[in-house]
Amino acid sequence: MRRNDKKSALSALSDSRELLVDSLKLPKDTMLGAAIVTLTGNKEAFIQNYKGILEYTAESIVLQGKNCRICFEGRRLSIDYYTNEDMKISGSIDAVRYV
Repeated sequence: MRRNDKKSALSALSDSRELLVDSLKLPKDTMLGAAIVTLTGNKEAFIQNYKGILEYTAESIVLQGKNCRICFEGRRLSIDYYTNEDMKISGSIDAVRYV
């Protein structure tokens, strides 16, 4: 199987899982491992279901999710606490990007 065919098959499998979860009204975070990002204004972010910390500076924090990377950009960013399941980021958050 060629590389593009594998990507297409994985994408179709992911789409069918998402359709199944939607049709059964199951929580996406639990069933698909989706990250939950909760912002409180532009000063705090609470993140659940992340996999790891890829970059940590005062201007940028990059987290690995199951399906994408989550980038927080701003000033005076800090990780107040983190566990295997959740994390709190504080500072002046200018942008959140999913890559």
